[in-house]
This record gives sequence, C-alpha cells and structure tokens, in this order.
Amino acid sequence: MTELRNFDLNLLLAFKLLVEERSVSRAAEKLFISQPAMSHVLLKLRHHLDDPILVKTSIGMVPTPRAQALLEPVTDLLRGAERIIRTPEEFSPASSQRRFVIATSDYVECTLLPKLTELINARSPNIEIHIRPLLNKLLKPTIEEDDIDLIIGFNAIFDIPSHICHEKLFDDTIVCILRQEHSNIIGNEISLEQYISSRHMVISRRETGTGLIDDYLVKRGVARKISLIVPNFLSAPWILANTDLILSLPARIAEKFVHLVPLKILPIPIDLPAYDLIMLWHPRQEKEPDHQWLRREILEICAEMTV
Repeated sequence: MTELRNFDLNLLLAFKLLVEERSVSRAAEKLFISQPAMSHVLLKLRHHLDDPILVKTSIGMVPTPRAQALLEPVTDLLRGAERIIRTPEEFSPASSQRRFVIATSDYVECTLLPKLTELINARSPNIEIHIRPLLNKLLKPTIEEDDIDLIIGFNAIFDIPSHICHEKLFDDTIVCILRQEHSNIIGNEISLEQYISSRHMVISRRETGTGLIDDYLVKRGVARKISLIVPNFLSAPWILANTDLILSLPARIAEKFVHLVPLKILPIPIDLPAYDLIMLWHPRQEKEPDHQWLRREILEICAEMTV
C-alpha cells in the first residue's frame, strides 16, 4: 500500500481529469501538459492505486469501477484543498453579523467603548461587541482562548509573551482626584508628605488590595494609608465627593468624574511614567480580514482621542 508521504497529491487533479474526460489527450490539454507527460502520470496512478484507472473499449476509454467510486471523494478532497489555499473573502462589515469578544477593564469601557460603539453601530449595525472583564493574572490563558478576539489594557500590568501581537493605542497619565472642599488639601498642589499621610481609595482587583502605585512606593521605602478598596470606577465619584479620600487614577477618567460631582484634579507628587494603553491579539488572528477590520476601527478612534 502506498503511504501518503510517498504520494504526490498533484496526481489527484490528474486523476479527476482523466476519469471525467475519459481521454489522456483531453486531460493533458486541461492540465496544460503534453500527452506523453499525461500518459506518464497515468502510469504513476496505476502503480499507486494498483488499478488500471482507464481501460480501452469499443466505445473508447472508460473508468474502472474503482476509479468511478474514487471520483467523488477525490473531487471533495480537491475542493477542500482549494478552500484552504484560496485568498480569504473580503470582510463586509455592513452586512456581517460577526460577534467580537474583547477582554478589558472598566477604564476602556469609560474611555474607548462609547466611541467604538457609536462608530460600529453607524457602519456595521449587525455586529455585536461582547465585553468580558480582564483579570490581569490570566493574560496568557485568556488570549489563547479561541473566542477572545482582543485584550485591551495598560502595558504596565502585562507580562506580554514574545509571540503575542500587540499595538499601542494611546497613553495616559496618573493624577490625583479629590473633593473640592477637602479638609487637608488646599489649593492646586499636593506634596508627597500630604499624599502619604492622607487616606486613599484604591481601584484594585488584586487579592492584596494594592496597585501599581503601591509597588512604586514600596521600592522607595514608603507606603500610603489605604482606607477603601473597590474593584472598579463605578462608585468612585460619589464616594470621593462625600469623603476626604484621595484617588489616584488615569487622567482621562478623572476628567469625566469632575463633570459629574464637585471634584478637583491635582498632579500626583510621584514621578510615574505614562501608561500606554495597548491591544493584544493572538497570532492566529493576525491575517483574518474581520479581525483586521476591528483593529483598524479601534485605531481610528484612538487616533482621534490623542489629538
């Protein structure tokens, strides 16, 4: 029996033409080779399949029963191969009913998602965006899940595997936000001593209840007093407006909060780098037309947000 590794799969196309045309010369013309070359191909097929394939009769060449039985499965196999190597069809967002799954944080829900939803609803009314919460420690298994299209978050929280694709969207800076009538912080500046001695509200999903700022302070031998830990930004503006707590958070979120309640934004008295917001995706999705379209839409929005 011939093993697949010793079989030239190109012979299957010749087999299909020979059986359909019932003629070596006509099959040769359709395969754009000479008749002697096709006769040589037929000899190879007879050897591999241990069957004459075509036999002479009074009415011309006819396929053997085995060749006739193999025609349909060989045709199906060739169609499958064509689907594999064919250039992917162009993605049509206007008619697509694709569902995209994005794992991200409430920061992205507040800053990017409103504009993304507006854009997609206008251009692609049947596309669905499903947001999943992003758990920092589960980055690698999350991005390798088949149904996750994108992860969006700050680069500072990720340990990005070398094989994972990623691109910067925009950056943000950390600021302090507190109520306008704060009893201890007067004016538009806060010193490091005031910052350390004040009570803080922290947005954290860590079991320890700390954040990146606490990591920074520990390296410098100091710590802040944390009085309240919450997992998201939802309740923060109203808590801050009624307490003397200070919240350190990205400026883009702080700017939204001051329009809701009487709060003020102050520079944080710590030398922190800008935080890059990035999107990450698995290499298997790199060339997919629908995935490329989504990434372009997100980049378009973020370009406008950086102006």
